[in-house]
Amino acid sequence: MDRILVVLFLVILCGAALGQQAVPEFTTDYEPPPIAVPPPAAAVYEYMDVAVLAAALFLAAWLALKKRSRRGILALTVFSLAYFGFWRKGCICSVGAIQNCALTIADPAYAMPVAAMAFFLLPLVFALFFGRVFCAAVCPLGALQDLVLVRPVKLPSWLRQALGLLPYAHLGAAVVLAALGGVFVICRYDPFVAFFRLGGSTKMLLLGGGVLLIAMFVGRPYCRFLCPYSVLLKWSSRVSKWHLSITPDECVQCRLCEDACPFGAIKEPSPPESVPRAEGKKRLIALLLLLPPLVAVGGLLGRLGSGALAQTNATVRTAGLVRQNENAAFDTEPDEVTAFHQTGRPSRELFAEADDLNRKYKLGGWILGGWMGLVIAGKLIALSVRRKNTDYEPDRAECLSCGRCFSYCPRERLRLKNESNA
Repeated sequence: MDRILVVLFLVILCGAALGQQAVPEFTTDYEPPPIAVPPPAAAVYEYMDVAVLAAALFLAAWLALKKRSRRGILALTVFSLAYFGFWRKGCICSVGAIQNCALTIADPAYAMPVAAMAFFLLPLVFALFFGRVFCAAVCPLGALQDLVLVRPVKLPSWLRQALGLLPYAHLGAAVVLAALGGVFVICRYDPFVAFFRLGGSTKMLLLGGGVLLIAMFVGRPYCRFLCPYSVLLKWSSRVSKWHLSITPDECVQCRLCEDACPFGAIKEPSPPESVPRAEGKKRLIALLLLLPPLVAVGGLLGRLGSGALAQTNATVRTAGLVRQNENAAFDTEPDEVTAFHQTGRPSRELFAEADDLNRKYKLGGWILGGWMGLVIAGKLIALSVRRKNTDYEPDRAECLSCGRCFSYCPRERLRLKNESNA
């Protein structure tokens, strides 16, 4: 039932996005310019990208769940990095497609490309049925980090939980900024696109190099602690119909798999209850009562920070510079102000447009802050709920289906030995 609800949600979301592709009506004699159509070769490449993505997802699911081959997953990782990363230069990207979807719903004049829609949807649909096989070997961002991991260290649980809030903040900011101003913050601060395109600003190259340096010791830091798409993949994978299993049959609780996983994605058997059930219920009720105040406080803080969000919009920034220039705040007129005056538009029109945008960003600040309050409350509630499990098993939300744990499991080794002797 959960999977059906998630599928319906995705269909409604994308249907709404596609339904926004309306042509605006003009009541004057103005004739709209012809719609720009990409060259035929570019369109062919986009459809080829979608076909390769679908094939790679099918292969990743088969390698992880049926074949149980870490070597095969690694080979597919190298291919995905070469194809989606260096050959297609990191674009089109499932992670960045979040912004296309948000902008399409918010702006009737923007039409989301079909290829972007497919890249947004396909990994989520596969996660619903097979877990995060997209992360396992198809995403070029994860592939690059996976291949540089040489000496993994485990982070303490409290640090992982705290850093785990960042992807939710990134997702909320990306959706709000894309919907309000068309600012694609995910793409702008993609740490690896400069490597994929073999060029970029010094700042971005340093950022990407820093993330890769950390990734040599901390398993996939961007995927786990920054990637906004991982939030959606976690939700889908949590209710997946099938999922990678550590052992092919029974768990002997040797704990070797726990040591093999560099991502902290393996759940231990549940310890004996240390908190009485009645006390646990009281704590859960208290956290549920705390949820509305946390959302309200988060919304208020977001409203207070809406000015910083608004500064990501070029119109708001230009209006601010024009206002300062009219108040003689500058000795020399900034280039942005000069460029605006050359358009011949009255300043009052610019100020009115900026004021309207500022009101929208205040609402966006409320939404973003409230979202983070909801996330923090949800995280506290989730930590207070204890689920019983008797064996070492992958955490469906956190497991990347990379298959590293296979070779460490003695039951898996026995299976392979039996197959080779058969």
